[in-house]
Formats: sequence, C-alpha cells, structure tokens
Amino acid sequence: MSFLKSSTSFTRFRLVDEVPADLWAAIPDKLKQFAFQDIDDIPQERSFGWVNFDDMLDTTWRLSPPEKADYITFSLRLDTRRIPPAVLKKHTRIAVQEEEARIREQGKKFVGRERKKELAEQVKLRLMSRFLPIPAEFQVVWATRSGRVYLASTQNKVIELFLDYFVR
Repeated sequence: MSFLKSSTSFTRFRLVDEVPADLWAAIPDKLKQFAFQDIDDIPQERSFGWVNFDDMLDTTWRLSPPEKADYITFSLRLDTRRIPPAVLKKHTRIAVQEEEARIREQGKKFVGRERKKELAEQVKLRLMSRFLPIPAEFQVVWATRSGRVYLASTQNKVIELFLDYFVR
C-alpha cells in the first residue's frame, strides 16, 4: 500500500514514551542496520527489512534521506516466495516414486517416513530456487512532533511484523 495514492487504508500508532534525544540521530543508521536483504538468488522463503520510502529497491537511502521536515519516512518491504501446493505435491510424489523404484532394486519393500520427509524438504528447496519472490511494500510515516506512526496496512500479520521490527 502507498500513502501516495488517492486513497489508502492505514494503521495509526501513538508513542506513549518520550523518544530519547540520542535515538533521533541514530535512526538513519538503525534503518540501514535492519535494511532489507534481497533473496532473489538464494532459496529462502521470506525476507523483510526497511527500505527507502521513495524507492523500494533503495536499501541505503542514496535516493533520499528518511528525514523529511517533521517526519521520518521509510517502508517495510516483505518478499515472500510461494510454491503452489499442487506443484509441491506433484514434484514430491515424483521424487518418492523414483525413490521407491530405487529401493526395490536394492531388495527393500518401502520408503520410510523419515526418508519421505527428507525427500519433500529436498524438493521444496529445489523448487524454491525456481520461483521468484513476490515483493510487498508497506510505507511508514512517523510524525516526530506528535509521536504518531502511520503504517500503510491493516493486515494483522503485517502489523505484528512491523511492531516486532520497529522496536528494534
């Protein structure tokens, strides 16, 4: 979601404690410390972190600083890689059938439960590298004078992730 669109849904938070003076100067460094890490080239299922409000590809704030007048602006980027369940089921079944054929050649009768779990995990890892992650961006505006923080999302999971990550 974006605050720059004509309409948006958002969640509003109010900071009840006073923000320490030394934290204001450290905010740009904290954003960079917990910046988004790209997962395009690794078989990881999910990645999240802070990015520039103006460009979700900018994780070092080269384009613009997070400080804008009386506001601090940044975005929470969440990339999720999803394998359709039917695809995972199909490829797992193929791998188990191949394993059963190999085991029969060795004179055994069945594939054990642990081996099936191992095969399913191997298939999942192999398929992860073939599917691209889907990016999502949730913009954040922090009004420093009023102590209000606005998150461009109303999804409970996104709000929980934001709160966990914001307090770091």
